[in-house]
Amino acid sequence: MLYREIKPNVYYVGSIDWDRRLFDELIPLPDGTSYNAYLIKGSEKTALIDTVDPTKTSELITRLRDIKADVDYVVAHHAEQDHSGSIPEVLKLYPKAKVVCTSKCKTMLVDLFHLPGDKFIEVEDGETLQLGGKTLEFIHAPWVHWPETMLTYLREDKVLFTCDFLGSHLATSNLFVEDENKVYEAAKRYYAEIMMPFRVAIRKNLEKIKNLDISIVAPSHGPLYNNPSFIINAYREWVSDDVKNEVVLAYVSMHGSTQAMVDYLIDALMQRNIKVKPFNLSVSDVGELAMSLVDAATIVVATPMVLGGAHPLAMYAAYLANALRPKTRFATVIGSYGWGGRAVEQIKDALKNLKVELFEPVLIKGFPREEDFRLLDKLADSIRSKHDEIVKK
Repeated sequence: MLYREIKPNVYYVGSIDWDRRLFDELIPLPDGTSYNAYLIKGSEKTALIDTVDPTKTSELITRLRDIKADVDYVVAHHAEQDHSGSIPEVLKLYPKAKVVCTSKCKTMLVDLFHLPGDKFIEVEDGETLQLGGKTLEFIHAPWVHWPETMLTYLREDKVLFTCDFLGSHLATSNLFVEDENKVYEAAKRYYAEIMMPFRVAIRKNLEKIKNLDISIVAPSHGPLYNNPSFIINAYREWVSDDVKNEVVLAYVSMHGSTQAMVDYLIDALMQRNIKVKPFNLSVSDVGELAMSLVDAATIVVATPMVLGGAHPLAMYAAYLANALRPKTRFATVIGSYGWGGRAVEQIKDALKNLKVELFEPVLIKGFPREEDFRLLDKLADSIRSKHDEIVKK
């Protein structure tokens, strides 16, 4: 793929990774991804905005040569290798170039690539860099999603380069967003898996950019937004404290007892006009589960006992929710046991990062009886009542 012009003398020089299906050896990538890099040519200087994953370095170098670039600055928004990994090769090609970044990013890049300190220009929040008719304004955005992250605003062309912020893992030949429904789902999955733990910090950084006149949002993954309000408004909703009348039901069942409880609770919730999203943990996509946690008011973990404790898959679901720190307001545990165990205590402890109110657990012995189903009805009533109190109509 050749480089593509976004604005006069502003070019896309990144790479599409059509076949990548796993990120950080953890996150599923059903739609691949891209590593977006951008070249800005001023009348006096040229800046490269981020680089690409090391597996795609040759593509970036080819584009820079094709465009006849003479890079003076490499702006490093974020030290993670899918954006910084090609910096050493770029500096070999352009030995006079300097890396522009925050002081924290410099430390990380030195640790990762053993670059000499004199190759860096450290910039403060709000500092600018003149390229000649092109002004770069640097905006520190710590904890979006690492502590060293920054953004760059190209004033004359009103382009905001956001690195991971506002991005999506989506491989597409479209330079700009064309199918907003498709991109919304990809961006929400990206937010859920990567950004959600930093929801409060992201909210603060949305405030930092709210007064900018933005014509294009140019992230480092996925297509560019020429309708910036589409993605900015989506983020404002996701990072808010507002939850929806939804229950995430993460479950695993070994011999059918817990499954019977899950099936009954699903019907009970639906009868009370509560949206329920069940996830069979033995087959579910962890990314889909993460997405479901973005808006849900309640999470229910359903588990049988394994050697006196919760099933490992149920513990993993609790661990995931605890790590992602969604704005979920309520939680509980249901399940079945044979002779006893500590599932409730284990899962409560695994959810300790969440500021949730806990409903009374429903833990029963053996296959559920009629009185056990009545307890599930009572749980569904409690969920309905609490949702009525806090969910916006």
